[in-house]
Order: sequence, then structure tokens, then C-alpha cells
Amino acid sequence: MNLDAVISGAGQSAVGRRLMRDPLDLTIDAVLAALADAGLTTADVDGIATYPGGINQPPGFAGGIGVAELQDALRLELDWYAGGIESPGQLGAIVQAALAVHAGLARHVVCFRTVCEASAQGTQGRSAVMSRGEVSGFMQWLAPFGAPSAAVYVAMLAARHFHEYGTTREQLAQIALTCRANAALNPSAIYRDPLTLDDYLSARMISEPLGLFDCDVPADGSTAIVVSRADTLADLPKTPIRFEAIGTALHGRAVRDQWEDLTTMGCRDAAAMLWRHTDLTPSDVDVAQLYDGFSFMALAWLEALRFCEPGEGGPFVDGGARIARTGDLPLNTGGGQLSAGRLHGFGHVHEAVRQLWGEGGDRQVPGGPEVVVVGNGGPNAGCLLLTRG
Repeated sequence: MNLDAVISGAGQSAVGRRLMRDPLDLTIDAVLAALADAGLTTADVDGIATYPGGINQPPGFAGGIGVAELQDALRLELDWYAGGIESPGQLGAIVQAALAVHAGLARHVVCFRTVCEASAQGTQGRSAVMSRGEVSGFMQWLAPFGAPSAAVYVAMLAARHFHEYGTTREQLAQIALTCRANAALNPSAIYRDPLTLDDYLSARMISEPLGLFDCDVPADGSTAIVVSRADTLADLPKTPIRFEAIGTALHGRAVRDQWEDLTTMGCRDAAAMLWRHTDLTPSDVDVAQLYDGFSFMALAWLEALRFCEPGEGGPFVDGGARIARTGDLPLNTGGGQLSAGRLHGFGHVHEAVRQLWGEGGDRQVPGGPEVVVVGNGGPNAGCLLLTRG
């Protein structure tokens, strides 16, 4: 793809359940950590990109922190900025930053994603972060039937996959179990206690066939990624992470229940585009960081990225050995959103670069990973193929 842009640094704030901290505080912590990681200061920053922008609905989804709030708080002098919710998955901000840097509109762009959904819940559970009052768009067809949660539509896709291909809950469980095993080695993960297959199968059903442990963990936290021009490499303290390929395609209908193949979703088109822009193949990938808002979404990404054929995701993950940290395709090595916390995909990018830099600590994949794929999103999706050096 030959983009004149690299990832030069990454940082995170504290991540946890109900931190009850101002989301701007979390954002500043993450951004300053990312800049320090890149060997930069706020004076070097001339661009900001964020998803989904400074919105306040649903509660906690972004905490109202957008471009203007961060620019003002850090007194940044910007040549370029972008923020918005219509994007190729949550990775759209990073994609836009890479393109802006490549085009010469900026030299160092801070990309960030902040959530405070756990605090927004208070004591009322997930229902506290559902939109209230008048609804529009696709939600007008779901809310009247009491089905506003993504758990409902993803469960429909999972049920169709089960029906067509014979996928089982025991197979799907391996994604949740793998994430929990990896989270046990991640001191920043929210849930680190052991999780067994019996625990998974005996947990309450949320929306059949998805049970409690198929659903990600609402969290508070902020993640920041610094995208820099490649010609700044001499000034950077770390080996740069390169964008080998990017996938952003959307060919199907980006409506939750109207995709023409209900065993997959937007990842199908984004993943196909990714492989069109590189000579690498799925067999070259050392680690996969795949969106797991629900366990089935990670399964759909495995198929879309051609690690297995359509419908073979169940057998691919069966037993868990293939996707374990020491397996052929380590999956979600930081614990993913199912155990480490729902950071809306940016957590996957953070973990990807940590693995490429060999900074995974106890959860570091052996052998020095050189190629990592990141896939984010559902009805609309985006993916990155990242390489070291």
C-alpha cells in the first residue's frame, strides 16, 4: 500500500469498571502516554482524529470528548483534524489519520477513543446506556420490539450460522475462554479470574445462542495511537509500525438485519479489500486482534479474513489450541473486549502494536511477531494489516 505513514506510539489511561472519572481526564492520560511512547510532546502534534466525535448519546459511548475538547485542553495547534461516527468501523479515525499524514496535511496525528459506559450504567446495568425517547434510522425497526441492543441482532447472525453450518456453543465458547486466559496475563484487564467451559455453558442466556460470556465488558478508559509521517523516523525512539494494507469496503447493506448473508456482516467486504492491497496472505499473519463485542463477531472475522473457509469458523476454533497464545494464530492476546474491557476496537490496536514491539510482558507471543491483523466493526467494518519495521 506504500503509505507514507506509520504508528509511532500508543498509550492508554487506566481501564476499569465504574472509575467515575471525567472522560477528558482519561483522554489526556492516554494521549500524553502515547506521545511519551513516541518520544513526542504536545508541541509536535498537528493533527487529531477521533471516533465517534464529541457525542453524548448513548450515555458513555464517547463521554462528549471530541476534537474540540482535546484541542482546547492541550492547547494544540492543528493543521488537520477529523471526528465522526460514520466510519469504517472504529478504525476509521486511524485510517483517516494515515491518509492525512500521507497527503502531507499533518506530521503527527493523535487518534483517540474514549469510553465511560461502565460509569454511565451506574447501578442499572446495560439498560442504562440504551437510547431513550424518539428513535430514527435502523433503530426505529428494533426499539418498538424491545430489541435495541446489538446482542439481539448479533444473536440472530450467530443462530443462522449455527443453523447453516452446525456451529456449536462449545465451539463458540473457545473464543471467550481464550480471551479470559490471555486476560489473566494482562494486569490491565478487567476480568482475570479463570473461566471454564462449564462456567460458560451454565451462565445465563442473554439472547440465544449468546450467553453472558459471549458479551463484552462495558468499561471506562481511553486509548490513543500516534500516526506519524515516515520521514520523521530518524526522530522516533521505536521501530515504526507500518500500514501494510487497509480494508474499508462496504458493498452490502449496512443495516443490522438486512445483510444479504446473515452468517456474516461488514467484515466480509473490508477483509476482501485488505488482501487485494498486499502480497501477504493469511498464512503470513502472526497474531490476530479481532473485534469481539460479541464472541460471534470474532468468529465472523476469522472467516472473512480467510483464516478458514466460510462456515468453518466453528471447527477452526474447536478446542481452542489453534487460537491460543502459543497456537498457530494467537487471538486477542490482551484479553479482547470479552475480558479486558470494551474499548471499542482501539484496545485491539493498542495490543497489536505492543505485540509487534515485543512489549506484551507475560502475554507476549513467542517468536517475535512481525505481522498483525486488526479487524473492527459489525455492520460497517474496517481492518488493518500492520508490520514491524
